[in-house]
Formats: sequence, structure tokens, C-alpha cells
Amino acid sequence: MIIVMKLGTPSTEIERVVKELSRYEITPEVCQGQHKTVIGLVGETAEIDTRQIQNLSLFIEQVIRVKKPFKRASLEFRYGEHSEVVVPTPNGAVTFGQTHPLVVVAGPCSVENEEMIVETAQIVKAAGAQFLRGGAYKPRTSPYAFQGHGESALGLLAKAREATGLGIITEVMDAADLDKVVEVADVIQIGARNMQNFSLLKKVGATGKAVLLKRGLSATIEDWLMSAEYILAAGNPNVILCERGIRTFDRQYTRNTLDISAIPVLRTLTHLPIMIDPSHATGKSEFVQSMTLAAIAAGADSLMIEVHPNPAKALSDGPQSLTPEAFEDLMLEMASLGKFFGRWSKQHSTTVTPKFAARVSATASSAL
Repeated sequence: MIIVMKLGTPSTEIERVVKELSRYEITPEVCQGQHKTVIGLVGETAEIDTRQIQNLSLFIEQVIRVKKPFKRASLEFRYGEHSEVVVPTPNGAVTFGQTHPLVVVAGPCSVENEEMIVETAQIVKAAGAQFLRGGAYKPRTSPYAFQGHGESALGLLAKAREATGLGIITEVMDAADLDKVVEVADVIQIGARNMQNFSLLKKVGATGKAVLLKRGLSATIEDWLMSAEYILAAGNPNVILCERGIRTFDRQYTRNTLDISAIPVLRTLTHLPIMIDPSHATGKSEFVQSMTLAAIAAGADSLMIEVHPNPAKALSDGPQSLTPEAFEDLMLEMASLGKFFGRWSKQHSTTVTPKFAARVSATASSAL
């Protein structure tokens, strides 16, 4: 259930209404939107008479029941306003959201050594990425496959951030490692295999850090949003949804099936920002470009692209990783399409490699 307050309602009146609501066995949460203030009522509200709530104040415009099982994640909970997730980085705050420029996240599947991760960070920053992705702890199907370097890799990610100023996104697999990951990560990633690890979701939610929640391999959209609800219910509003491909009956030609339709569907259901990972979805570098552009056209807020200095020698997921040159070319195309949809800005350009920055600027300008 949500209470929509009238425009211009005094803060003292909002505080009074929240206090009045304390007599019910519910948790009131105040959401300050751009145009309206909404008070969300979380808990068992089925027996509460909406007319009683309406009579609490003359400043109450409307009382609405939220019918979705995912209460806090629902678009209704924010009265139709999409939320923003603001992440501080050494290069300045970056905002994920529908009304903001595309956020580009790039880097290798795994952190292999210091030279490789720092070099990759410099490459993706030069091309215009704002975040470096890299796995310290790697969930793998085979127990014999490379599992990541663990804690030592977190230290290497920290060095890459110090060298470039990029934000860091890395995955946590076990609650025992959460404190170590929190020290380094600007965004904590929950991988597809842990999407329904509810104990871990609660603990990650309690950190208050931004969380990237990847869709499970066979998860429905409702399953996914209910997992987001666990993080939100822990008091953490900073959740970004990541579509990374789902398992279907055809796995011969792509690793997974990228559900592009999830973007417009999610727009009708939730206020949370949306990221697309075309690398894991397709599993093949030659398909990453087209799926990236399709995601931008469909309205994604962010893209996660795997990049490796030498994909043929990558310790994990080499076939889906772009070379530095291919990533630069992709960024040029993203600049053109992003500019067309009003989702590109100067923050994507950089002075690290002036020649490439000039190519991005020229390509983006030609879209006008």
C-alpha cells in the first residue's frame, strides 16, 4: 500500500502521518520523488481500510494498494517514478537511471595478474568506460576450472582503481568474503547462480553499497524482482538489475538467450535501473556488438562488456571477450546510437588517448 501526499505538503505533516501510522503493524517508508512524496506501507496491509488511512490527513491525495508481490521494487511503490542509483567513484559520482546517460562497465571476466588488470583498466577508461569489471571470486560450472585468485585479486582491482580512477564492480560469492569485497568494490555484484541465495542477499543489502543483481539462469522476471525485494527490504535502495541471458532449449549457437524484451517489461513493473550484459548472454564476441546496440535501442541504462588484452589467452571466458580494438570500435557505435537516443554525454570521452577521444566525439556529433 502507498500513500501519495499532495504537492507542497509540509514536512511536519509528513512526519505526523508517519507517526500516526505507527499504530498499525506495518513499516512506513518515505520516498521523496521529483514531484510527489510517497509513503510506502510495508507489511500485512490486507486488513487495513484505505478510508481510515485517507482520513489521517487533508494532505493525503490518494491511497493505493500495491498488488505486486514485490512491493518495494514495484513501480507503484514510487508512484510511477523511476529511481536512480548514484555511485561515488574516484573520478566523480556516476548515476544509473532512465533519465541519465548510459553507464559503460568493461573489463575481463577474471583478474589474472597486476599488469593485465591495470592495462585493461587503462584501455577501457581510454575508450570511455566509467567502471572496471573483474572477477576475484569466480563461480564455475566445473570444480576444475579457474576459480579466480580471491583476496589477492581484490588488491589488484584496488591498484587498477588507483591508476585510473574507475569505479570497481566485482562479485561476492560467499558471505564470509563480503567484508573484503566491500572494502574494494564500489558496486557489489550478485551473480546469476546466487540470485536466490536469500541469506547472502540480506547481508549484501545491509551493507548499503550499490548492488548489481544478475538474473538467474532460469529465473522468471518475477523471481528476479522478488530477489531484488530482499535487498530493498534490508534497507538498501541502491539496486541495479542486470539481464545476462537466460537458459533456453537452443544452446548450440549462443551461450544463453539474451532477453531484450525484459527491458520494456521491467519498465512497466519496476523503478530500478537496468543493465544488459551481452557478453555472457551470447558467449561469442562476434555477437556482442549487435546485442549491445539492440539493448541501447530498447532502453537499457547501462552495458557490461567483457574486454581482455589477449582473449585467446584469457583464463576464463575468452571467446566472449572483445579485444581492445574491437571495444574501441564498439564504443564509437555506441556513441552514435546513444547520442541519437539522448543517452550519451561528454563523460564518456577522455584525454587518456586523445586520438580515440576525437573519434568518439566526431562520431557522436555526426548523429545530430
